[in-house]
Order: sequence, then C-alpha cells, then structure tokens
Amino acid sequence: MDMDRIDLDSEIGRIGAHIGAQDRRRGLLIPLLHKIQEDYGYLSGEALERLSKKLEMPLSEIYSVASFYHQFYFTPRGRKIVRVCMGTACHVRGAGKLLDNLQQRFNVGIGETTEDMAMTLETVGCVGCCGLAPVITVNEDILGEAGSKNLELLLESIEEDQG
Repeated sequence: MDMDRIDLDSEIGRIGAHIGAQDRRRGLLIPLLHKIQEDYGYLSGEALERLSKKLEMPLSEIYSVASFYHQFYFTPRGRKIVRVCMGTACHVRGAGKLLDNLQQRFNVGIGETTEDMAMTLETVGCVGCCGLAPVITVNEDILGEAGSKNLELLLESIEEDQG
C-alpha cells in the first residue's frame, strides 16, 4: 500500500482552515481518519502511525477515537459488503437461515472478509424495511424478500466477483 498517496500536509491545511487553533489536532483527527479510510478502504497501522507523527498525537489516542466509531475499520474489506438484517421481522422470516447459508457457501464468519476480498459479511440490527423482510443489503443496494430466488441471484453475483 502506498501511504504517500495521501498528502497529509495539504489535507491538514484544507480541513484545519475550518477549525479554531485552540483544539486543531483533535478537530483534524476524525476528518483525516475518514480521508484515509476513503482512499484505502480501511485504517492500516502504518497510516495511523504516520497520522500520529503528523498530528503529534499519541497513537493510543488515535486508536481510541477510531475504535469508538463503528464506521472505521482496521482490516481490509471486501468489494461487496453484505449485511443481513437481524431485526425482529427479518429474524421471524428466516434471516438466521440466510446468514447461515452465506457463511457456509462462502466459508466466512460474521465480520469477516473472504480470502479473495470479494465479500465482507456483517449483521445489522434493523435496516428499516420490515415490510420487505428478510432484508439483505449489498453495499448500498437493498435486497428485500431475500428468499431463495433473490438470495440465489445475490450468491451468483458474489461468486462472479470471486472469479
């Protein structure tokens, strides 16, 4: 990974222009974490060490902040982020079975990424589409009524991405 792709000095200047001098380092931290993750897909140890030096902030403080927020990831993620809704309506309509099917078919656990980086599997508490239960999201797309036919289409598209 080429960590020099992000020009931290220009990002600090761009973001810092909107932050008061009093708490500049802390004000820069979250936007810079977002920028690093946007460019690389996750927050690598190398990137966080570099950020720690640039901001003159302890690495432990950076990890503390980044690990507090669920939108930050410390490992690479798949090209397709598959989230199975485990809310009440989805659970009652077979979300657990769908999740088991995905885990077995792709040999991946919850929160894990397939070896070929095709898919990361996650669960969510509720997508807010209870009338379409069970629901799976793939990146930003919603797959409602994820019964056998719709699920098969999803599985095939993931397998195509693996090839």
